[in-house]
Amino acid sequence: MELKLPWIPLAKPILTTFNQTRPDLTKHLYMTLFNQLVTIRQMPQLTEGYKELIFALSVPGLYCLLVLGGRRLKRKHGVRLGVLYHLFALCLAVYAPALYLDLPWRFLHHLGAAVVVLGATFLIALIDRYLFKLYLQKRHGVTVPKFLMEFVNAAILLIAVFLVLDIGYDQTIKGLLIAPGVAAVVLGLAMQDLVGNVIAGVALQAGKSFVHGDWLIIDNRHAEVIEINWRSTRLRTLDDISIEIPNREIVRQTIVNLNRPTRKHAVRIPIVLDYSAPPTRAKDVLLHAVSNAKGVCAEPRPKVFLKNFGDSGIEYDIKFYIEDHGQSSEVSDAIRTNVWYGLHRHGIKIPFPTRTLQIERPSRDKQQEVQSAARIILRQQPLFKCLSDEQLDALMPRGRVAHFGKDEKLIRQGDTGDSMFILVEGEANVVFERNGSSKFVASLGAGDCFGEMSLLTGERRSATVIANRDCEVVEIIRPVLAKSLKQNPELLNELSQLLAKRQMENDGVLAAEMTETGLKARETRYAASFLGKLRSFFEL
Repeated sequence: MELKLPWIPLAKPILTTFNQTRPDLTKHLYMTLFNQLVTIRQMPQLTEGYKELIFALSVPGLYCLLVLGGRRLKRKHGVRLGVLYHLFALCLAVYAPALYLDLPWRFLHHLGAAVVVLGATFLIALIDRYLFKLYLQKRHGVTVPKFLMEFVNAAILLIAVFLVLDIGYDQTIKGLLIAPGVAAVVLGLAMQDLVGNVIAGVALQAGKSFVHGDWLIIDNRHAEVIEINWRSTRLRTLDDISIEIPNREIVRQTIVNLNRPTRKHAVRIPIVLDYSAPPTRAKDVLLHAVSNAKGVCAEPRPKVFLKNFGDSGIEYDIKFYIEDHGQSSEVSDAIRTNVWYGLHRHGIKIPFPTRTLQIERPSRDKQQEVQSAARIILRQQPLFKCLSDEQLDALMPRGRVAHFGKDEKLIRQGDTGDSMFILVEGEANVVFERNGSSKFVASLGAGDCFGEMSLLTGERRSATVIANRDCEVVEIIRPVLAKSLKQNPELLNELSQLLAKRQMENDGVLAAEMTETGLKARETRYAASFLGKLRSFFEL
């Protein structure tokens, strides 16, 4: 009587497909083989020679079936199978018929252990493909860390080895773990670094301080993460040099992740420029250079900061944003190139890194040019028309040439003052402050004067003047004018008359209906009042 096994209906179509691909082999031979395997256990009269013949015929067929199945898994499903799978197929093809035929071979015991261990590698390949790659990553979008996959693979392989030792060789796990005291101490010391790296690797994976592709700054080195395994983290620098750092060393350091919270991050480039270049102008040139460089993000916009006044020049910081830190060298090169050409076009020098004590005075030609322009402007002012050319020539060389940057306050409302300003170059706004709010009054340009009442009478500043862009002014202070007045006392009367006339214009007296005698009397009183103020203020 024959005993039919349940796996025979499944094996027959597989064998039929195999024989269609291999016409040189006969289907009848393998069908007979399977039928004999079904009944072989019920035929104790078979001799050893007949069993060995059936074994010799079944091993190649079973091995080919396993290889064909492996190729199908590899080609259609992408399961990574290599030499270990061929060894597993060969061991299983030998072990299964020999065990079924009950062949009295001593090495079958060891062969079975090899089948279990190699079968664990086959199971690892299936889990890696179907669970980690297809199910978690492809279907659910979950990126499984390589360290976790290696940990699961090692656990499966370790379990297989323990099962083989426990079941096949009567070696319990407890007995394997208990070792002599000295050997345990030696083994523990030898594995101290290894265990520390593994624990540190688990901490890095759990904390997710960085992932594959992140750019880090570790020990003043910029490097990209290319692999995180159970023992170390592998990095690649901007020069394509691989660095492998043990995990326990990484967890002890301060890590700067340039990709968190976003890939867009700021980069700074320091530069030193000559003291002769006004900061506002220098910033405009640097901003233009960095804005036109390839790879710089448009938002947030680049910025330039005046960082420090160094020994050889003014130190600036160029701040800009990039998205790919791997291109930082190329972007920085483009910015520095644009900066050089921009500075060269605008005549701004990059100073040499020297520490030289140098006392510089303003260029006499430049100073004379500014003072000449101020003299022409001052001649057009009604208050100073009474001064002769010789008196103006004596007054202007004593004036002080000053530079103000954008948004600087030239004078502040309410401050005491004893000087006036001649705006030679630039623009400024006059602002009147009241009850904590500011109101725009007027704009000043090249050729305007302001602060003359404080110069002549010592009154507080009546408004605030703010530079709208870089301004160049000539400041005439009280001692300078006092010296000219002492040399020419008759100027006091003329200045008092002019001040009286301006005061009457401000009061609207000229537009009122008054007699000529009344106007003359009012002007005389004002002139006398201003004359007293001038004498007192200039101590004449």
